[in-house]
Amino acid sequence: MNQISLNVLSAAETEAALPALCEILSDCVEGGASVGFLSPYRPADAMPYWETVASAVAAGDTVLVVARLNDEILGTVQLGIGTMPNQPHRADLKKLLVHRRGRGQGLARLLMERAEIEARHHKRHVLVLDTATGSPAEAIYTRLGWQRVGVIPQYALMPDGSYCGSTFFYKSLGAS
Repeated sequence: MNQISLNVLSAAETEAALPALCEILSDCVEGGASVGFLSPYRPADAMPYWETVASAVAAGDTVLVVARLNDEILGTVQLGIGTMPNQPHRADLKKLLVHRRGRGQGLARLLMERAEIEARHHKRHVLVLDTATGSPAEAIYTRLGWQRVGVIPQYALMPDGSYCGSTFFYKSLGAS
């Protein structure tokens, strides 16, 4: 039986998890996910990105949640809470990533649910995100009650360099 656990990582725990986080990001990019990077993308290529995230965690600007499947980190999501002074109620959901070895286990749903708990803990009740139009993630967000705002065509590139639109979503958790 698979054991799933979710954890919010401290700055030190984020540093310790960097190899696993790099592997997840590389796997997602190489699997065709439009998450900001182009193929080929090796785990070593992901290190600068995750070091920036680790700094944001240390600064208190990012909440990093990981999902472990049988003690192996196979999923992650970030909650950007380092917002402008006129947005103390808002957070950006970033980089919902699940390694292909962990898919089909409900990790994406669990990560999103935990992100909402963390948003409430940080007194954030308006969440926003964007995702590649037509991606499997788009269907996940809709199933989880996120509201589709619209699409910007040719917003980003897929890992193979082709254009993709981005669909923007929001979710209201109710004013605190």
